[in-house]
Amino acid sequence: MQTIPIQIPEEPLISLKETPVTFAHEMKILAAVKLFELGRLSSSRAAQLAGMSRVAFLMNIGRYQVSPFSLTAAELEQDVRNA
Repeated sequence: MQTIPIQIPEEPLISLKETPVTFAHEMKILAAVKLFELGRLSSSRAAQLAGMSRVAFLMNIGRYQVSPFSLTAAELEQDVRNA
């Protein structure tokens, strides 16, 4: 496992009432969710980055207002017409 050191000003941690450990954990999840949302990571790899199972990742991404489905409305409409 790789360690990537980053510097975080203390003030945001104070504002968020987070410890460095809990903030680092949340940042990993947020990065995984965003990379999944952008299509840069699969759900499996994003879950691995977040430190959870794929099922747990997919069950939790809704709290970040991200859908587990990657189809656009037009693609979904086309699938329905083709069914």
